[in-house]
Amino acid sequence: MLAYIGRRISALLVILLGSTFLVYVAQGYSGDPSEALRGSTDPHVKAQLASLIRNLNLNVPPPARYFLWLKGVLGVFVGHFNLGLTRDRNPVSTYILAAVPVTIRLILLSTLLAILIGIGFGIISALRQYSRFDYALTFFAFLMYSLPIFWVAVLLKAYLAISFNNFLLNGSIAPAWIIFASFFSGVFWAAVISGTRQKVIAVFGIAAASTAVFLTLLSVTKWFTHPGLGPIMMLALGIGFAFAVTFVSTGLSNKAALRSSLTVVGIGFLLYFPVEYLLKKYANLLTLFIMAIVTITIAIATSYFFAKVDRRAVARTSLITSVIAGLLFIIDKLMKTWVPYINTDAIHQRPIPTIGQINDLLPAGNFWFSFLDSVLHLVLPTIALILISMAGYIRYSRGTMLEVLNQDYIRTARAKGLSERTVIMRHAFRNTLIPITTIVVVDIAGIIGGAIITERVFGWRGMGTLFITAIDTSDLNLLMGVSLIVSTLAVLANLVADLLYSALDPRIRVVGKK
Repeated sequence: MLAYIGRRISALLVILLGSTFLVYVAQGYSGDPSEALRGSTDPHVKAQLASLIRNLNLNVPPPARYFLWLKGVLGVFVGHFNLGLTRDRNPVSTYILAAVPVTIRLILLSTLLAILIGIGFGIISALRQYSRFDYALTFFAFLMYSLPIFWVAVLLKAYLAISFNNFLLNGSIAPAWIIFASFFSGVFWAAVISGTRQKVIAVFGIAAASTAVFLTLLSVTKWFTHPGLGPIMMLALGIGFAFAVTFVSTGLSNKAALRSSLTVVGIGFLLYFPVEYLLKKYANLLTLFIMAIVTITIAIATSYFFAKVDRRAVARTSLITSVIAGLLFIIDKLMKTWVPYINTDAIHQRPIPTIGQINDLLPAGNFWFSFLDSVLHLVLPTIALILISMAGYIRYSRGTMLEVLNQDYIRTARAKGLSERTVIMRHAFRNTLIPITTIVVVDIAGIIGGAIITERVFGWRGMGTLFITAIDTSDLNLLMGVSLIVSTLAVLANLVADLLYSALDPRIRVVGKK
């Protein structure tokens, strides 16, 4: 294995060296940073031109200049890492260090959600092959896959920002929207649950009626203008999540896992007011970090109390439930911050932003105002990226699951009398994840590359925008800094994917040359 890793790293280094060389030379010949100065009538243009040529080594041909740049990169091994200077004589590393956190904040959440939602819906689609749900999801996936991101972004700005901000002025849902949402909910759940015609009609009626009652209640109580959860609602949601997570993770027949999850929810209910006090009195990231540690500790301790055997499965179920319960506390706090937030002069009753990554006019010093502002600025770009990205995961996971379900070991598992949930979750689902791992790892590594179009549409300044700026201004050092980071992560992702593939699939063995 070590010999295999060594060979792969050597090959990847060669690929990285060749790719950076080609990018450097191509951009070096195609763009001239001094072009604007050469046509200038400024009396000091000669001095400025000489300074630019000296700082950027423009008197050296691009192939030879590449090795001067490479010397600074290789200085990382002796503690003198240097990506060069930009056209305005600032270190390239300064721009990259400022852009990377912005890109991670923009794309990380959307990528993870797209993976989880896409794989989940893809597997359900495979299990409901040729059903109404399968056809509808297939149509949706192909539609989202074919739509340009900028068009989706414009629609989101129009309906989820401008129209929604107008709706928040009174918070009343029109009857037509209630009818439409209820009909859609009924169709969706009837397609997911499926079954006989009578069962489908019953599910449709229950889902549609429940949705209509729920939305009417929200509209009458003006919940959208004064949102909140409260201890009772959080308890009800927590119990629902406890049953759902247990069903997916171990099955409801595992009483230890169900009791552990419900106990975690109960503990959260009892701690509602103390936690609310802490979040209000000590509003900072350290408090949230300590809460996360306590949440994990409670979940693991509770699982070990209830589980005598198979403690790993019970701990996993309890941990997922506790994380969701912890997120409900944060959501509840953000909802309570909603009214004073939108009434500030900086927001002025228009809380959903259409551009930018923060609101500079927001009063400083209020942790929850800043937190909520960051979350709201993520809403539109995150939804846009999820809709486009998850389409590929839906199609890929559906095809992979269908292929796995036709394997002999699946038929053998069913012939042994195992329950359908066990066959799907323990055998089919785990083997479906093996090929999906490859594209997941590569996509996660691609996060640092940025979403160029999305950043431009929503006015974020991340790695994608930095890349476009470097090309527009012929800033070669800046371009190479971005390219180096993205290329390095790409080749490392391929290596990690190969190693994970061999680790997940015991049939694959890496054998060195004899």
